[in-house]
Amino acid sequence: MKILKGKQLTKTYGEKKLFKSIDFVINERDRIGLIGTNGSGKTNLLNAISNIDPADSGQIETPNDYRIAYLKQSEEISQFKTVRDFIYSGDLRVFQVIKRYEEILEKYTADPTADGLFEKFSKLENEMNQLDAWNTESNIKTILTQLHVDMLDSNINELSGGQVKRVALAQALLEPADLLILDEPTNHLDFDSIEWLEKYLADYKGSLLLVTHDRYFLDRVTNRIWELSFGELIEYEGNYQKYVEQKALREQQNEASKQKEYKLYKQELEWMKRGPQARGTKQQARINNFEKLDQSVHAPKEVEQNIEIGLTQQRLGKKVIEINQLSLMVGKHQITNNFSKLIQAGDRIGITGANGAGKSSFLNAIAGLLPIQSGTIDIGETVKIGYYTQKMEPIPEDKRVINYLKEIGQEVTNKDGEKVSVTSLLEQFLFPSFMHGSLIKKLSGGEKRRLYLIKILMEQPNVLLLDEPTNDLDIATLTVLEGYLNSFKGTIITVSHDRYFLDKVSDQLLIFDGDGQIEQFTGSISDYLNRQSTTTTKPKSPEKNNVKIEQIKKKKRTYSEEKEWQTIESEIDQLERQSTHVSNQMNENSADYGKLSELQKELNDISAQLEEKMERWEYLESFEE
Repeated sequence: MKILKGKQLTKTYGEKKLFKSIDFVINERDRIGLIGTNGSGKTNLLNAISNIDPADSGQIETPNDYRIAYLKQSEEISQFKTVRDFIYSGDLRVFQVIKRYEEILEKYTADPTADGLFEKFSKLENEMNQLDAWNTESNIKTILTQLHVDMLDSNINELSGGQVKRVALAQALLEPADLLILDEPTNHLDFDSIEWLEKYLADYKGSLLLVTHDRYFLDRVTNRIWELSFGELIEYEGNYQKYVEQKALREQQNEASKQKEYKLYKQELEWMKRGPQARGTKQQARINNFEKLDQSVHAPKEVEQNIEIGLTQQRLGKKVIEINQLSLMVGKHQITNNFSKLIQAGDRIGITGANGAGKSSFLNAIAGLLPIQSGTIDIGETVKIGYYTQKMEPIPEDKRVINYLKEIGQEVTNKDGEKVSVTSLLEQFLFPSFMHGSLIKKLSGGEKRRLYLIKILMEQPNVLLLDEPTNDLDIATLTVLEGYLNSFKGTIITVSHDRYFLDKVSDQLLIFDGDGQIEQFTGSISDYLNRQSTTTTKPKSPEKNNVKIEQIKKKKRTYSEEKEWQTIESEIDQLERQSTHVSNQMNENSADYGKLSELQKELNDISAQLEEKMERWEYLESFEE
C-alpha cells in the first residue's frame, strides 16, 4: 500500500501562522476535500505536500517511487510553444511516442508520397504497438474531448485564462500518479465537463486531494474532509454534507466544554480570593492549575466567525433595466442577436452556458463598459449598479487595507439604520484588527477578492452584477453571501457555473449557447439540468428514481392513465409552441412595459405547466406497454 505521511508540518507567512505542527496520512483511494477560509493556507499546504514550496519545518514521507500530479490554481505554462507540447510534456516515454506518432500521421495523411514518411510512420506504429500506447492515446483523446480542449496546435500565449485552466487540468489527469492534487478544478468548466469529471474521479486509481468551492462537487467526489482553521488541520470522515453535520456537533461539544471550564474557573477563583498559602505541594499545584485555567478562559477566542453583511441599499424604482433588440458583438463573435429582456426590481437572474459565449461581455454591456452595435439598454433613473467583475480592478498593492476602504467612507449604515465603522466592517469580514494596517500586497488572492467585495457593498448598490463570484471566494464567505443575496431587496444578475450557488441565488436563467443564441428558463439550474437530461434522451428517468421505476414497471397503467398517456405528448408540444409564441410577443412588445410584465407572467405560468407535464410524462412512460 502506497501512503503519504505529513509529520509536524509548520508554515508561516509574514506574521500569520498558516499551519503549526500538523500531522496527516493520505491512504490509497482516499478522496480528500480541503476547505478553509481565504488566507488560511490551503494552497500553501498543497505546495508543501507536492514539494513545490516545502514547509518551514516538518517532513513529507512517501515511498521512493511515489508520483504526484498537481493542478495549481494559476498555471504558468508559457514556456511551452503549443498546447500539444504541454499536453505531452510528461516524462513517460509513451507520451513522447504518441506525440511523434500524431505529428507524422498528420504529415503522412496530407502527403503519403513524401520521402521517408512511410518508413517513419511504420516505425512509430511499431513503437505504439510495443508500448500498448493505443489505450493511452484513446484515454488522452477522451479527456481532451470532455474538457473541450480542441486547440492542440494553438500557441499557448494565444489562449484565454479559462482555456489555460482546462489544458492544465487535462495534462494533470493524463499524468499517472499515486496522488492527484487539484486546486479549484471546476473553474472555467461547463456543466457537462463537471459532470464527466465527477465520474472520472470516482474511477481514478490513485488518491485525490482537492480544493474547490463547488459544494455539489465535494459531495459527489470526496470521502474525507480536511478543514484548515487557525493553524490546525481537523479531519472529518465522509463528504461535505457529512462534514457540515459533524462540524455542527463538534462546535456544540466545544461550547459545552467551555461552559464547564468557565464554571470550574469561577469555583477556583473564589478559592483564590480566600488567599490560600502554598505551603503544601497539593496547594501549589492547585494554584498553578488555576493560572493555566485563567489563561485558557481569557485567551483570545479563535472561532470561525460568520460574515454578516447587513448594509443598507438605495431605493430602487419600478423601472430597472430594459433591453430592447440588442445586438452585441465582440470582434467577430456574436454575443446577442436582437435580444430583448425586461429586468424588474427583485429579479434573480442567473447567467450560464458555454465558455466563450459572451456572458461577461453581456454584463459589461449592461454596466456601460462595452459598446453595443444596435438596440438599446435603458437603465432606470434610480438604479445604482455594483459590479463585482471577474477580472478585479487594480488594487494599489502598497496601500494599507483600512485606507483602501476609507476612500469610500469612514462608516456605512446597516439595515437597521445604525452606523458601522470601517474597522467593524473589516472584522465582520474576517479581517482581524492586526491585519487592518497590513499592506494589501501581503494578502492572499482570496483575501483581496473579499476586500474588493466589501468595497462594492460599501457603495450601497441596488442592482448587483456578479461575474463568477465563486471562483475566488471560500465556502464560508459564499455561504454568508448567499444569505445576504437572499435578503437583498434589489435586483441580482450573476454569471456562474457553480450549480449550488445558482440554485441558491437565482430563480430564472439566461443560457448562452453561443452565436448569439440565448435560451430563457424560469426555475433553478437543477430544474434546468434535470430537464435537459430527460429531454435529450426523451426522456431517461433520473438515476435517483431508478429503483422506484423498476418497481413500477411490474404494473400496467390504469384506464385513465392510458388515456392520459395517449394525449400527453401533444399537450407538451402545444405548451412548447405557446412558450415560443409568448417569447416572440415579448420581443415584439419590448418597448411596452405593461405588456411585457403581463407576458412575463404568462411565460412563467406556461413554464410551470410544462415542467409538471414533463414529470407526469416520466411517470407514465415508466410503465410496461
